[in-house]
Amino acid sequence: MSRESLVYGAKLAEEAERYDDMVESVRHLARLGVQLTVEERNLLSVAYKNVVGARRASWRVLSSIETKEKEKADERHSTVASYREKVEKELEEICGELLVLLEDYLLPKDNTTEGQVFYWKMAGDYYRYLAEFASGEDRKEKSTKAAEKYEEATKSGQSLPATNPIRLGLALNYSVFYYEILNQPQEACTLAKSAFDDAISELDRLPEEEYKDATLIMQLIRDNLTLWTSDAVEDGSKPADDGTNVEDLES
Repeated sequence: MSRESLVYGAKLAEEAERYDDMVESVRHLARLGVQLTVEERNLLSVAYKNVVGARRASWRVLSSIETKEKEKADERHSTVASYREKVEKELEEICGELLVLLEDYLLPKDNTTEGQVFYWKMAGDYYRYLAEFASGEDRKEKSTKAAEKYEEATKSGQSLPATNPIRLGLALNYSVFYYEILNQPQEACTLAKSAFDDAISELDRLPEEEYKDATLIMQLIRDNLTLWTSDAVEDGSKPADDGTNVEDLES
């Protein structure tokens, strides 16, 4: 299929909310070995985020049920555990597929600063998703990989304005990684607050559309800071990363 046909197919699948089909289109698009446009890059992000996001939500539900059924140690508990493992296998396959696309096709072909930050950040995110359900040495390995990718994104993004939505999205998700995966709340808050403060000092100079994009993500960062520094954390509140799909915002 031509590049135009693949893009149209991805958009059509998105409209129909058939995200597995959308992934198939953007997978072929990525394998063309060309630098993706901003629109194509966002289609890739939307497709994988929805497919993986649905399974992450399923995994959380199943893990919660499994915890409740654990003491029974009967057939129901075994059924839940097997189902959870099935979801984990799907997550490993999908995340692994995207990580290969990023490192073998997309990063080598995009020499723009925004493209590099976008893809390195995405690699960090998907290693983070793998770390969420990993344990022991495997979790440590996935966490290390995620940290490496986020660091690459951070280094690449230093030349972007502090109000750039991709740079802000990186700070948002990197801070969530510190909080949820590494269990380092102080580092999470420091990173998030620094990104917020740097951006807010430049907001007044932005055109209206850029102002809107920046403040949307800054609000998510501030929401997390509020949660992390309040008693709400003790209630098991989750940070505002993936529920709002910051990567789906067009920038």
